[in-house]
Amino acid sequence: MDVELISGILMLLTSLGAFMIGFKLLSENVEKLSSKGLKRLFAKTSNNRLVSVGIGAATTTLVQSSSITTVMMVGFVNAGLMTLLQATSLIMGANIGSTTTGLIAALGAAKSGASIGVVEIAMLLTPVGIFMNILGKKDKIKTIGAMLAGLGLLLFGIDSMSGAMSALKDNEGVKNLLISVKNPLLLLLIGAVLTAVIQSSGAVTAIIVTLAAGELVIGDGGNSMLYIILGSNIGTCSTALLSSLGAGTNAKRTSLIHLMFNVFGSVIFFVFLLIYKDFKVNVLEGLIEDPALQIALFHTFFNVTCTLIFLPFANVFVKVSEKLIKNKDEVDESKGKFIDERFISIHAVAITQIEKEIARLGDLSMKSLNTSFNAFVNKDKDAKSQVYKEIDVVQALNDEITNYIVKVSANDLSLQDEQTLSSLHHVLSDILRISEVSDNLVKYTARYVDEELVFSDNVILSLQNMYSDVTRLYDLAIKAFVEHDASLLPAIDDIEEGIDAARTRLINDHIKRLNEGRCKPENSGVFINLVGNLERIGDHICYVAHSIEQH
Repeated sequence: MDVELISGILMLLTSLGAFMIGFKLLSENVEKLSSKGLKRLFAKTSNNRLVSVGIGAATTTLVQSSSITTVMMVGFVNAGLMTLLQATSLIMGANIGSTTTGLIAALGAAKSGASIGVVEIAMLLTPVGIFMNILGKKDKIKTIGAMLAGLGLLLFGIDSMSGAMSALKDNEGVKNLLISVKNPLLLLLIGAVLTAVIQSSGAVTAIIVTLAAGELVIGDGGNSMLYIILGSNIGTCSTALLSSLGAGTNAKRTSLIHLMFNVFGSVIFFVFLLIYKDFKVNVLEGLIEDPALQIALFHTFFNVTCTLIFLPFANVFVKVSEKLIKNKDEVDESKGKFIDERFISIHAVAITQIEKEIARLGDLSMKSLNTSFNAFVNKDKDAKSQVYKEIDVVQALNDEITNYIVKVSANDLSLQDEQTLSSLHHVLSDILRISEVSDNLVKYTARYVDEELVFSDNVILSLQNMYSDVTRLYDLAIKAFVEHDASLLPAIDDIEEGIDAARTRLINDHIKRLNEGRCKPENSGVFINLVGNLERIGDHICYVAHSIEQH
């Protein structure tokens, strides 16, 4: 048993573990820290392809993972917030942004690393970050601490991997094993499978970079390591492909576009490297002396070149995806349109999507109310089944939104985000009251018809006017809610006070008609309850609008 070999392998695996933990900590906390920034960045996505490429690159550089960026894009397309063409340009940019991990690894593993003190930086950042996270009282300080600790662990892992690789380079068994893998296609597959398992092409590039820094040779040298880099770009598509399972048609198309872009680019470069067998020796080594930096810069060169080649044909990618994946989606209003599991960790985005979904829930609730009110006016008992169908849709969507809020709440949130989600819980309850009133109106309609009650045209007109004020209030309140426009609140309060006054006036008029014998006493139960329900809806709608004062 070769003790040195076992020790070297364990050191390599431990270093890789430190790197991956650091990578995860850095990525998650940068994502959390820049959550609102990512939201603003994606909001700037336009039909300008170069701008979208830049946004995709910037986002991936921030979160250090093209997989996260692409999964987010799948979610945005699935929610109808981004077109396929915009997503295509963003995907290309995300691939460019993913190369920064390899560049960081190359700088950390470079032979000149001792002069810039990589280990010393890591030893400083890690404990400082940990203490900031433990002792910090503010959420932002804790997040920054975790991010610094992650960066320190990442740098430490890179340096340790480089040292472990150097220790293994003298082992004949390891050298012979690596040299034996010469088939370019096999090397491509190794890169793809390894990336699919690790879920990060940047991390795989970092491993190859440290191999190169440790002077370990794969295959016959030459382009061998570059084939693995090409494979890693194919493997990184696995996350988006898995993410699109069960999603809408456009989400599947987005994942297919990502796969096509990476596969076509890899195939073109694969053929190029097969033809130009001395590309690494003649070009990369001629330009750069450091072997680690050669690998990292090739990764960058590959993705930039592919973007320049394919960006003019972005429309073609969209059309091919539409041809291959037909639109078979059936609209199910009870399913969430804006909320998406992919956004859960991006709190600012998730909260915005919840607000949009709640607004849609409000529209569906008002739809059921409109159906039931019109059924009352028209004495239509047969509308009962339609009203209950619409109420069931509201209940199902309400449950889905509630479950989604619970999942978002389970994350490590800032105090402000916790307060916002708590407020949104209350908003859901207020909106649910609207559909409950729809159920009440169905019962009032049944009594209206079965007991042969009579309401004059003037009374019906008064009810319609009051209902018209309710719908006007809702339209203004939901606008204020979605746009966070507090300037609308005074107008909303005025309409709500008008509805309160209408309730008082209608009931007083009803009592007057009773006293004058112009109305039957048996009408009172239906009329007073109906007017009271409409006034109560006005209160709940007003609460929805004023919820923006809490977040």
